[in-house]
Amino acid sequence: MTKSSQEKMLQKGVFTGIIEQDENNNFFCGDYLLDYKMVMANFKLGDRVTIKSVIENPSDINYNTYPKKSKNFDKANNKPQQ
Repeated sequence: MTKSSQEKMLQKGVFTGIIEQDENNNFFCGDYLLDYKMVMANFKLGDRVTIKSVIENPSDINYNTYPKKSKNFDKANNKPQQ
C-alpha cells in the first residue's frame, strides 16, 4: 500500500494516530491529551484513533506537556473515502 493511498483511507479529523501512555499514566495521541475515562472505558493502548475535535487543556497539572485535549475521538476508519 502506498503512502498516499493509506492517507486516503484515514477518516477526516484533526489527527489520526496510536493511543500511547506516558510515565504519568496520561493517555495521548500525537500532541493531544486524550480523556482518561473514555480511553479506559472504550479503548486500549495501541488502538488507532481519529481525533475529531480538540479543546484547550483545562488542567494546570499537564497543560505544559499537552496544551490540547480531546474527548471527541473514535477508532480510526480504515475505509477509503469516496
